[in-house]
Amino acid sequence: MLCGRWRRCRRSPGEPTVSAQVAAPLALQPSPASPDGGTKRPGLRALKKMGLTEDEDIRAMLRGSRLRKIRSRTWHQERLYRLQEDCLSVWFQRRIPRAPSQHIFFVQHIEAVREGHQSEGLRRFGGAFAPARCLTIAFKGRRKNLDLAAATAEEAQRWVRGLAKLRARLEAMSQRERLDHWIHSYLHRADSNQDSKMSFKEIKSLLRMVNVDMNDMYAYRLFKECDHSNNERLEGAEIEEFLRRLLKRPELEEIFHRYSAKQHEMMTLDGFMMYLLSPEGAALDVAHTCVFQDMSQPLAHYFISSSHNTYLTDSQIGGPSSTEAYIRAFAQGCRCVELDCWEGPGGEPIIYHGHTLTSKILFRDVIQAVHDHAFTLSPYPVILSLENHCGLEQQTVMAHHLRSILGDMLVTQALDSQNPEELPSPEQLKGRVLVKGKKLPAARNEDGCILSDREDEEEEEEEAEEASEVAEQRRRAKQISPELSALAVYCCATHLRTLHTSPGSPQPCHVSSLSERKARKLIREAGNSFVRHNVQQLTRVYPLGLRMNSANYSPQEMWNSGCQLVALNFQTPGYEMDLNTGRFLINGQCGYVLKPACLRHLDTTFDPEYTGPPRTTLTVQVLTAQQLPKLNAEKPSSIVDPLVRVEIHGVPADCARKETDYVLNNGFNPCWGQTLQFQLCAPELVLVRFVVEDYDVTSPNDFVGQFTLPLNSLKQGYRHIHLLSKDGASLSPATLFVHIRIQNS
Repeated sequence: MLCGRWRRCRRSPGEPTVSAQVAAPLALQPSPASPDGGTKRPGLRALKKMGLTEDEDIRAMLRGSRLRKIRSRTWHQERLYRLQEDCLSVWFQRRIPRAPSQHIFFVQHIEAVREGHQSEGLRRFGGAFAPARCLTIAFKGRRKNLDLAAATAEEAQRWVRGLAKLRARLEAMSQRERLDHWIHSYLHRADSNQDSKMSFKEIKSLLRMVNVDMNDMYAYRLFKECDHSNNERLEGAEIEEFLRRLLKRPELEEIFHRYSAKQHEMMTLDGFMMYLLSPEGAALDVAHTCVFQDMSQPLAHYFISSSHNTYLTDSQIGGPSSTEAYIRAFAQGCRCVELDCWEGPGGEPIIYHGHTLTSKILFRDVIQAVHDHAFTLSPYPVILSLENHCGLEQQTVMAHHLRSILGDMLVTQALDSQNPEELPSPEQLKGRVLVKGKKLPAARNEDGCILSDREDEEEEEEEAEEASEVAEQRRRAKQISPELSALAVYCCATHLRTLHTSPGSPQPCHVSSLSERKARKLIREAGNSFVRHNVQQLTRVYPLGLRMNSANYSPQEMWNSGCQLVALNFQTPGYEMDLNTGRFLINGQCGYVLKPACLRHLDTTFDPEYTGPPRTTLTVQVLTAQQLPKLNAEKPSSIVDPLVRVEIHGVPADCARKETDYVLNNGFNPCWGQTLQFQLCAPELVLVRFVVEDYDVTSPNDFVGQFTLPLNSLKQGYRHIHLLSKDGASLSPATLFVHIRIQNS
């Protein structure tokens, strides 16, 4: 058995099996120009590998530029920014009294680079600088934008063009090229005197940097085997030999030699390794990375990536509101965003978390952000979920902004006049924006008022005694202007009074909003009826208002019952957002995923609470990991003790988690060789989450990396899993190497 072989391959921390063969010879190059503007020639190796040796924009970035960072109307600080020699990171210096500090950011963490005043910060605070001199670097995850002003328009353009070239080249890099650059950058850091030679002390420093605590005797033996000149220094070809030994993948060699005879040796060992490290050798099915599903079914047949309190960048009590939060949500594939609309000064509606200390932004600025950014990543429709607390006058202003800013993007009437109540498909609504809001006159109650568009708003707020001002605002919010009502075409907000379970009874254009508590109650008490209801109508689920820190609930249980708009706080990282990212990782990350057949048939008998016997077995052999990140870069002696946990998220009967043992002091090439097996009742709903943690005997384990994907998109056989950070950024070249087997009974 393969498992037995891998168990025997486990060894002491002193003699690790080391990973990933080098793509090309590596050699130390001269270091970049010194921080004080010195003239040391930047290394050309990284430029050559990236095909950018003669690029003037990149060369200018390597020399560095003094750019002004803009944070407020009065805070404009000049700093030196310079591309590092690895061409994958940018160094900058912060001027702190008595102690200038140095920092870097990585090109792979950049979400977008925008020219001119195309960020909230520059629109508000960049007036003193011509748009042609300005640029914004937006990052993935929660890191704030970097708003910059250059001395000249040409210098700004050099950075815009240069970063675009670097990002494009990085995107096109193979895993082996990324590893090559990764180890090369550590070589320079370990070469303390920059003499292009490596002493044993520098080699030990290199090993700690790359997250491996190797026994001194073993490390020195490896060092001496490569020191052919016998001068206690490695240089040139000796360094290359040491790296080849360090980066060797014996587990891949064993697999190759076991199968190569059967294949008449049609593939070389090097080609085999390149294949396993390519997208075709990854755990995610490459065919599922583009839009491959049927996009012509009604909207109710899809899971739709949805955000709650989209305007917030932090907590819902005192965090800032920003149009940038909408832009980031769209960049993550979100297709349903929330707008909490309140009365604002000067007749202009504002958006913020009502009755809290969160900052306020203009409704019209959010709609402009929708116009500019909603379809950057995905062409499929966007739903604006309005939580309306405005009076009639400002509702009319809202309607005006929606029409004037969005123009033809906005759906203002049914696409099919013959069947106006029939939900259209994502394909029919490409490039269009839908408004989810209250509707006249059908939604009037007995008193002639309009029902709230949040099902449980009253249920939750009645628990606390309301001030008269709040009560008045609620009374006004139950009225609606005809202008705004007319824009709710396919997403008419309504109470969920009864579950529609038979053909003909539902009203497809009605959308109910439920708190997570109410949704769980329906799942528990009327699982199949709720599933049938969601076959024909949209349901939006949102977090309880009691989640003051903007924490999330698990979206999986809502997807199990067919809820389409499962809204999460996108600004809050955690396993819940990992699941959301994994659910919408496929189908081109377009934000729409076709629900399984059992959630699309009107006569379905599916009930997530009561599933049948297991019908699929998932077997995961956790073999090795490669180049796991250090958790404490400031402490060279801090080495991770990694373990791997595989989690199954699906119907309650399928939910499970199993983990390997931990490997002591080795984040560079740990080896487990352990098998984890799972029995699954409803595989079509399963998400598989691979998690790496740093074991700690006295406190909770620290998160290292993860990757989540649908079981139906998980490829079998030997696969590399490319790990992501807590906020979803790539941890390249960090990978897990596993063997996957899926058996259907």
